[in-house]
Amino acid sequence: MLYDVVIVGAGAAGLMTAITAARRKLSVLVLDAQKKIGAKILMSGGTRCNVTNKAVSEQDFNSNQIIRVRNILRAFDQHQTLAFFEELGVNMVLEADAHSNEGKYFPSTHSGKTILDALLAECARLNIPIKAEHKVLAVDFAGGQFDIKGNSFQYTARQLVLTTGGLSYPTTGSDGTGYRLAQGFGHSILPTMPALTPLVTKEEPYKQISGIALPVTVTLFAGGKKIARKTGDFLFTHFGFSGPVMLDISRHWLAQEHNVPALFVNFLPKETSESFHNLLSQARSHHPNQTLKTFLSDLFPERLGTLLLSKIGVEGQIRLNQLTKTAGQALVQACTHHVLPISGVVGYGKAEVTAGGIDLSEVNPKTLESKLRPGLFFAGEILDVDGRIGGFNFQWAWASGHRVGSSLK
Repeated sequence: MLYDVVIVGAGAAGLMTAITAARRKLSVLVLDAQKKIGAKILMSGGTRCNVTNKAVSEQDFNSNQIIRVRNILRAFDQHQTLAFFEELGVNMVLEADAHSNEGKYFPSTHSGKTILDALLAECARLNIPIKAEHKVLAVDFAGGQFDIKGNSFQYTARQLVLTTGGLSYPTTGSDGTGYRLAQGFGHSILPTMPALTPLVTKEEPYKQISGIALPVTVTLFAGGKKIARKTGDFLFTHFGFSGPVMLDISRHWLAQEHNVPALFVNFLPKETSESFHNLLSQARSHHPNQTLKTFLSDLFPERLGTLLLSKIGVEGQIRLNQLTKTAGQALVQACTHHVLPISGVVGYGKAEVTAGGIDLSEVNPKTLESKLRPGLFFAGEILDVDGRIGGFNFQWAWASGHRVGSSLK
């Protein structure tokens, strides 16, 4: 049988592409290498599946062709995503962001299984065959059709869509297969790296306060320039630092690794160095006999306060009126401009998305069809697009999948 389209990869982008194309009466076949379909949908957002965000724009993404990203996002925005899932019978709930006007949308069941089940049910209704454990090993093009081959199977199609993801969470099947297939048709792969991944430290004192979470502002400097600044929730772990704010900054840290980046954290994001200095001075004036430990306990979890004091070599039992000018300046620095000792990142094994990928300049900006091999399309993470945490990468999957599904003939 000659299919109108074969889609390689049954993740978010692949299933959206399939549904959109099948609704247009095209014959569709979906192939996936894994035994379990939609693993990333099931595990994302702590298994709750953060479907999209209340506010989405191209500024939430990284790409060498950001204007093209903007156009795809605008063609199928977060409101259309919500309407799509509502049509599939999925109710959504909004969780407001304490640090911005944004908010994350989750299924009301707080289970990624709800999202996957709804997508698979729609595929079944549209009679879309999905073949698991069908790893594509080679693709050829001849006589106006694609020949898709794997161990013990072979299919032909007029059009081919690669939605194989990148390299993140390799246990879910993201092994770079799509990159290799694309390169076979002459496509360039922009350098890839893990994004939205925790960071690692070698310094034990930070690991010993594992479990402490608080809002912070982190700022990345490299080559004498400010590269990025993020505000959000931060988590000390047994290996280093995590939480949304650190996941967001990780790809920027990696991109600057050759420039010896320095990452500074303000543990009091509502304060500047100057305002915290004034706060300390006022406390010393009004409560001269208060100990440093007590003063800091009103600001941080006790174990963090103890760590900060140990870093500047000051005892927690010292009274505020005993604090020298030099020690006071060091305390302000430790609290609001603290240098985090980063030794690396956890990597693809825990990265939520892959940065880099298929060069967007090599695809049609309106259809995401290859300029090098007509009939070949790309959607989702395989492209050089990565968003920050908060449902943005799923929104890219829905938007790009819908765009491709709407462009197939």
